Amino acid sequence: MATIDSFKAPKLTNKNTASEEIIDEDEVLIEADSLPTSTLEKDAGMQVDQGEEGSSSDKPEFKALKAKQMTSTSNQARKIPIPPHRLSPLKKSWLQIYSPLVEHLKLQVRYNTKSKAVEIRMSKQTEETGALQKGADFVRAFALGFEVEDAIALLRLDDLYVDTFEIKDVKTLHGDHLSRAIGRIAGKDGKTKFTIENASKTRIVLADTKIHILGSFQNIRIARDALVSLVLGSPPGKVYATLRTISARMKERF
Repeated sequence: MATIDSFKAPKLTNKNTASEEIIDEDEVLIEADSLPTSTLEKDAGMQVDQGEEGSSSDKPEFKALKAKQMTSTSNQARKIPIPPHRLSPLKKSWLQIYSPLVEHLKLQVRYNTKSKAVEIRMSKQTEETGALQKGADFVRAFALGFEVEDAIALLRLDDLYVDTFEIKDVKTLHGDHLSRAIGRIAGKDGKTKFTIENASKTRIVLADTKIHILGSFQNIRIARDALVSLVLGSPPGKVYATLRTISARMKERF
């Protein structure tokens, strides 16, 4: 059943009354002149933070930093542990290791007998930003088994790296099979290792089952491919042939 209210005619509203009702229902509008100055300043600051265009004079300008200011010399240091079998070579060639680090890179170096590690830190006279990392790489290369004359190239050239991998990463070998793989890499009187070094212009260290390669990125890849093929069982003659073709291509390229 319909109620009596449903049959009543709708109320007529005037334009003025309608606008008043809309204003009452919506949010109250406040003019900007009536706001205090503190709120206006806060809104303006929020607009600048949101990334709106502002005058370039408001941006701070700083002077370029020098190499000495970019590095905090007080806290930067490196500690390179020395394995037991490299302690006696370190004592013999300590002067050759110490001199380039102190004279050329202006670093402070000492050997800690308790922790059996070489400690390097920056000094006030250090000018080059990457001197500390270069010195650490140099000492670490010597600790891995490289000669001082070969490792010192890390200080002079920027595009030299040390790559390390194990024979077990290439192929899982045990017992006599592992010793035969190491013998194939070294060759008779180290002939195979020297041939790979001269062809790829790298330096290789065989430390038990680990192999360390020093050289540029491209040369390390050439030497690593030759060593991997020897581990997998390729005869040395086949590896020599591939190295000859690769070295011929490198000569043509340069």
